[in-house]
Amino acid sequence: MKERSSNRFLKLMKFSLMQRKGNYMTKQENWQLKRVEQVVVLAPPWTSLICDAERRGKNVVHKLSVTLEDLCNGATRKLALQKNVICDKCEGREGKKGAQIQSVCMECQDHGERSSAKDRCKSCNRRKIVREKKILEVHIDKGMKNGQKITFHGEGDQEPGLEPGGIIIVLDQKDHAVFKDLFMCMDIQLVEALFDFQKLISTLDNRTIVITSHPGEIVKHGDIKCVLNEGMPVYHRPDEKGRLIIEFKVNFPENGCLLINCFFLEKLLPERKEVEETDGMDEVELVDFDPNQERWRRYNGEAYEDDERHPRGGVQCQTS
Repeated sequence: MKERSSNRFLKLMKFSLMQRKGNYMTKQENWQLKRVEQVVVLAPPWTSLICDAERRGKNVVHKLSVTLEDLCNGATRKLALQKNVICDKCEGREGKKGAQIQSVCMECQDHGERSSAKDRCKSCNRRKIVREKKILEVHIDKGMKNGQKITFHGEGDQEPGLEPGGIIIVLDQKDHAVFKDLFMCMDIQLVEALFDFQKLISTLDNRTIVITSHPGEIVKHGDIKCVLNEGMPVYHRPDEKGRLIIEFKVNFPENGCLLINCFFLEKLLPERKEVEETDGMDEVELVDFDPNQERWRRYNGEAYEDDERHPRGGVQCQTS
């Protein structure tokens, strides 16, 4: 079998060289081909690996929806699949053993096998394969990532004369309400940003942790901080964890709610910087930005420019 595989490999290589060169090979290419022949004869496992890949069926890819909790804590999921298997009644011969007759294909003149009508397998109806339900038990380890692949070798579709391929499971993480890969946004009030605060966080492994800011520390809008050893587990090292990353969003009071006590609050905050107005300055008003109004303004401006480039003249009366 290995010798036939080696000869087939060499013929394919020589054929590709001659096709590329228009059925002509240089002395150097002939010498290189002879060197390859020596290597193949001395090391037939190389060609057996190539031919084994040719005799193997295709891999089947399936997506498996998982939660962030599954990736953090680990989980076991069962996945029901339909796959082709070789018929156990005829063992992939499409009929009774020994009942096959040699015949010549009218298209390729190659010799194949066929069974007579009375000896054909009723289980697969000459297809040699049948559909079968397969349940895979998928083990999700702690610390696995979104998009990571789990391969079941030899569990793919079966076909006579071919080694079955594998089934590849791709982890597809669902969106989480709070976390995104152990990154979260936390809303705090202005008083909490200026002074110290405490917040509770429910972790993915059903624990509650308390975070506390340092006294005198001011947390600004958009600040990013982290909690050590409360992030995702490290893959293949489940006792180690990464960081829980938190981005803070400061909620400011509504307009007008500080007018009563603004004098006392102003005394506590840094002094405002006054601007000296000169005669060459123009005072303008600051208003809220409306994105819908901006889009309408741009639309009208583009329409006006289009009218200037392509004026729409009326129909002129014909004069005699």
